[in-house]
Amino acid sequence: MDPPIHSWPCSYYVNGDKRWVSGRLTLTPSAVRFSPSSGGDGGAVLLLPLSRVTHINTESSCFIFSAVTLQERDAHKHWFSSLKPSASAVFHVLQHFWRETLALHTHSTHAPLSRGQRLISMVNDGQHTLSHTGRVLSQQGEQFHHMIHQIDKMESDLGVADKLLSELESPAWWPFGKFPWNRKCQAELGKPEDKAPPPEGSARSSKEILSVPVVFYRGGDINAADVKPGTLVLLVSALEVRDASGRLVHRFHKQEVDEIRVHGFCDICVRQRHIGKPDVCFRLLSAKMAEVLCVLEVQYKKKERVQTRMFLYSFLQEI
Repeated sequence: MDPPIHSWPCSYYVNGDKRWVSGRLTLTPSAVRFSPSSGGDGGAVLLLPLSRVTHINTESSCFIFSAVTLQERDAHKHWFSSLKPSASAVFHVLQHFWRETLALHTHSTHAPLSRGQRLISMVNDGQHTLSHTGRVLSQQGEQFHHMIHQIDKMESDLGVADKLLSELESPAWWPFGKFPWNRKCQAELGKPEDKAPPPEGSARSSKEILSVPVVFYRGGDINAADVKPGTLVLLVSALEVRDASGRLVHRFHKQEVDEIRVHGFCDICVRQRHIGKPDVCFRLLSAKMAEVLCVLEVQYKKKERVQTRMFLYSFLQEI
């Protein structure tokens, strides 16, 4: 009954009947399910918990090209071929959620703790709570710094407006300098020199709030074949998408984010719109997306186009 994350058309090899069955491979947070198509055999259905999977690989042979295999604890192997958009794209998504499920399962099935271990666990929990409180206070401080930066930006805009008014008062076609009725006022009040707003501190802007592993599609199309594992890094003033080796793929500055669309509890799309050229868009899948949405809702709730998409998150939480 888990909500599906994504599904792909494919063919599944039924080992008992020695034949391939066409259908759809569906991924949920805790299992992988194969359902045959309407023309296939209704009995050939697979429901495999991710906690029972020991290996996920991409394999090929003289008969099978670009297949994804899932191996269970009892050495039974499940073959999936004819995957769309590609076997590599499906492999990266399955591997990400399988690793997260395996880590969670390993953490929850440990042996009973002794009294000393429970005491250490309580101290660690207290340390985690204090650390979380410190992060919240730090975020509040960053909000005050952001307010100061906005005030500086307003002052800069006023300086630009003053410069435009000065150009209107003394246009290029007027050969005698300023208009006579503006000279006296200008001499009495004086005109301060234009000042550029102080740049925002690089250390403050690059401070990391949260980092989670993701699988990303460039272009926003979840059916694209170019799927890569990586990391989503939330900074105070930007969102960064990095590849598996830590190299920067793209940085969304906070003021450049035009839309964050929530497609599911593990699936979001971040878009930056441009005039005269294609938009920059990334589709992101992560098993820890709930933590990301909590931070994004705080950072971007004042943006109208972002705020209209966040209601889906609260709806999914109720489910």
